[in-house]
Amino acid sequence: MDRIAITGGAPLKGIIPIYGAKNSALKLQAAALLSAEPLVLENMPDLADTRFMAQLLASLGVEIAWIKEARTLRLHAAEISSTIAPYDQVRKMRASFNVLGPLLARVGHATVSLPGGCAIGARPVDLHLKAFEAMGADIHIEQGYVKAAALRGLKGAEIEFPFVSVGATEHAMLAAVLAKGDTVLSNAAQEPEIADLAECLNAMGARVEGAGGSEIRISGAASVKGARHAVVADRIETGTYALAAAATPGSDVLLQGGRFEHLAALLKFLRATGISIEAEARGLRVIRGHKSQLAPADIETEPFPGFPTDLQAQAMALLCLADGQSRIRETIFENRFMHAPELTRLGAQIAVHGNEAVVTGVGRLFGAPVMATDLRASVSLVIAGLAAEGETLVNRVYHLDRGFEGLEAKLAACGAQIVREKGE
Repeated sequence: MDRIAITGGAPLKGIIPIYGAKNSALKLQAAALLSAEPLVLENMPDLADTRFMAQLLASLGVEIAWIKEARTLRLHAAEISSTIAPYDQVRKMRASFNVLGPLLARVGHATVSLPGGCAIGARPVDLHLKAFEAMGADIHIEQGYVKAAALRGLKGAEIEFPFVSVGATEHAMLAAVLAKGDTVLSNAAQEPEIADLAECLNAMGARVEGAGGSEIRISGAASVKGARHAVVADRIETGTYALAAAATPGSDVLLQGGRFEHLAALLKFLRATGISIEAEARGLRVIRGHKSQLAPADIETEPFPGFPTDLQAQAMALLCLADGQSRIRETIFENRFMHAPELTRLGAQIAVHGNEAVVTGVGRLFGAPVMATDLRASVSLVIAGLAAEGETLVNRVYHLDRGFEGLEAKLAACGAQIVREKGE
């Protein structure tokens, strides 16, 4: 099994290109099931998750063509040859569950395994299924599979989510595109990835209004066409590299393609710690002075536009180096402090009480072997290793490959002493 070896202390200087958002790309791939014409996705991240989603779609009859040098993926679902997504596939990645809505909308039935994925919380899919039931689908769960049918087609509905859910909002959008009549989604998620999905669906001939706000209106169409769409820049990748640069004194990094407007909460946090981060024509520039001391800061994760839960672990790694005590309150997932014990192996002082962590900055971390537990936790350990004295060995880095393309190469190009050591 591969691991990453880091010798810490080197400042980051240079340009890091930001690729398309994984969290958007996966749902855009599922959108290809809605049309018999090709969907071409540009700025596609080449990740374990996006490759896996492509394999699942291929098993359903979608023709897949990667043009990797152009960072482009072509998907053509001329015919749906299967409406079954089995356990062995869906259990590996939660986002693969999102084929259910498009299959139900286009074909009228689907059998999809209940999802798996990272062990960071229960994340039930009941909101997804209730949305489909509101649109007229019959839903049954048998032996771990969701069996859904709407043989006369889905119908528009007014759906109010009891709490904000990115996954349920996206999934309901995908299904409502081909429903008969109008669908209104209230208390919808407002993440940039929602707006990106709507932009792609509209390019395919759908009629989606209000995406990016709390109410989304979808006027159903009899069919949609093919389209070409560029995946929005990954705000989580942008934020992760911003935090990596902030962790090492003397860093000066341009995050090429990063979107300032998608990271307001992170920018406020970084500036509170003493980091300079500004928008430029090509992206975001992050600077930490050679002698600057990080100030403590508090975080509470929230749905967009609040502080992203997907950056909480990375921010914790930075706060371990601050001069003072910080508090982190996690409100999205119940098991998302699993990285804390591993950070303490590097000398961090972290006390976890339920959904709150108190981080007492120690000024210096020291390299040690650590174990990744999930995608975001794994990159938090990389950030800590970049700042630590001596060598840090991050094990189980297959988590990283799910969400970060070429992480070691990007960091090494900016001066980090980081290499991947191949396992047997």
